[in-house]
Amino acid sequence: MVSRLKFPTALHQQVAELVNKSFMAHPQVDTVLVVNPCARGQAVPESDLDVAILVSPTATTEDIQGLETSWQKIVATEAMVLQFKQSSRFAQVHLDFFNGEVTPTVWDDGGGPDSFELEIGNRVAYGAPMSDAGIYFRELQSRWLPYYDEHLRLHRLSMVTEACAHDLERIPYSVTRGLYFHAFDCLYKAFQEFLQALFIKRRTYPLAYNKWIREQLEGWLGLPEVYRELPTILSVRNIESSELCEKANSLRALLERWVQS
Repeated sequence: MVSRLKFPTALHQQVAELVNKSFMAHPQVDTVLVVNPCARGQAVPESDLDVAILVSPTATTEDIQGLETSWQKIVATEAMVLQFKQSSRFAQVHLDFFNGEVTPTVWDDGGGPDSFELEIGNRVAYGAPMSDAGIYFRELQSRWLPYYDEHLRLHRLSMVTEACAHDLERIPYSVTRGLYFHAFDCLYKAFQEFLQALFIKRRTYPLAYNKWIREQLEGWLGLPEVYRELPTILSVRNIESSELCEKANSLRALLERWVQS
């Protein structure tokens, strides 16, 4: 994905430049990445500024702790950061340090969804370097883009699909016991697992499973017909009824058509 880095305000850009200047001076830092809406050019003035600091593979725990301490000093002393946080009620500068290691998990019956594809997507695929991309960041792009290897993809697709089907099977059982809120929880969990499986099926890294759903399904995956059915699945009028079972059947039909076919 071509970077569409765009800041909604001058203050967003100034704080991002401050972060970049402060941390690129550290030898342990490989690349300073702007992530989330600013990286995609979709942020609004009230948006947070989300930054991911990629450290070298040789960085130690102590090195990262030192970087975190440096950031806390910046937060406490830089008037620009304070001004940003006061610019709107929810405005924050979110700074994460990561070493580029992403490990796929193996789920038990209660597992899923996980953040494996989300981390690769938001940081490696869609993150926007504030300055030149470092050597390690380019290595991560070579490793994970355009998508991870086929053996792992098929394994994860099977695992996620089975977890989704399992959660859907639990819904009628919970409803018959009067555990309606647990049944709804299973429905929402299966809903997110369906999205995860759909992205894996299409070899596309997602942004999130709980927001930007329309943008991702219609614009990225080219599946407006799938999106049209999703809002009704989570629109429950009477939670203490068999309606949850009907919603589970609708989601199961989508799973069978778009993932298992």
